[in-house]
Amino acid sequence: MAEAYIIDARRTPVGRRRGGLAAVHPLDLAAAPIRAVVDRAGVDPAEYDEVILGCIDQVGPQAFDVARSAWLAAGGSEAVPGTTIDRQCGSGQQAVHYAAQAVMSGTSDLVLAGGVQSMSSVPLSWASTAASELGFPDPFAGSEGWAARYGGQEISQFRGVELMAERWGFDRDDLEAYAAESHRRALAARGAGCFDREIVPVADVAQDEGPREPNRARMAELEPIRPGGVHTAATASQLSDGAAVLLIASERAVERHGLVPRARIHHLSARGDDPVAMLTAPIRATRRALERTGLELEDMDAVEINEAFAGVVLAWARELEPDMAHVNRHGGAIALGHPIGATGARLMTTLLHVLEDTGGRYGLQTMCEGGGQANVTIIERLGE
Repeated sequence: MAEAYIIDARRTPVGRRRGGLAAVHPLDLAAAPIRAVVDRAGVDPAEYDEVILGCIDQVGPQAFDVARSAWLAAGGSEAVPGTTIDRQCGSGQQAVHYAAQAVMSGTSDLVLAGGVQSMSSVPLSWASTAASELGFPDPFAGSEGWAARYGGQEISQFRGVELMAERWGFDRDDLEAYAAESHRRALAARGAGCFDREIVPVADVAQDEGPREPNRARMAELEPIRPGGVHTAATASQLSDGAAVLLIASERAVERHGLVPRARIHHLSARGDDPVAMLTAPIRATRRALERTGLELEDMDAVEINEAFAGVVLAWARELEPDMAHVNRHGGAIALGHPIGATGARLMTTLLHVLEDTGGRYGLQTMCEGGGQANVTIIERLGE
């Protein structure tokens, strides 16, 4: 099968909800990394085959195929189509998968893939919490097939992560210690300039707005998200605005346009798990990816697993037993934020840069997704 190469990866800063990126239209938010990647590649924009972006809550300013519209807002050729996809929190990662699959199949040569989300513009979807809490109708109501299989029980990520904490026996101290470490790592990385190469400044915002000095005493004072639960706002990902884009190219495009691959897609897959617990699928998906590649987690020089909640990462780590020094080296969504449709591409962008900065070879990315799903991507850094 043909190879799919990562030529470039850029992202905006991750802005806090109602922060420095709140007034930026989602099209302009996505256009910033699109323009940066296209300009640096130096290829005629008409040569691109497709733009694929992940985005959840495709309404209002994020409606009408935001991928196509963002490409045009970036000044791209009208000849290039765009597709917007929704695989919940994994949408940006799945966009990269679709781009790589198109290249591997020989049907495309140059594809831009990533995601965008303005949670300041479109605050929350029903998928982010229980539908009833937002005043939306239950999306499962009226389905005989769903009721026969899962009954009328609540389906929400907040319930799911508490089920995980109960199953794996995590308490608040476990979760808050992990959250504090996420902030420490993110602050250290930001202070050392580790994100500078990957970030495209937007609206005078040049760095991620989320990281802050962790205060365990203040964390301990917070009320749990659910009565009797152990997760709080401090141990959950932040609502955020942001976008990220990668350029995926075929060997033919590399040769024709004189591009320099920075990594290749070594493996891509996705698996599902219990939609009620919802957030456990990275465990199954990671095991399957390693089985199919013949690699071990010890072979991974860097791992990015989305910090939707501290309990998600801790459960995955309990089952897979990784070297946590290699996991989320620069912090994660608890500190950096989680612009839901874009996070998959943001993680991939950071993963690539971490491998380059540390001289690592293999990197693995996974993340939990609504519906009890998870994507896994393994990339191999190329070059010296």
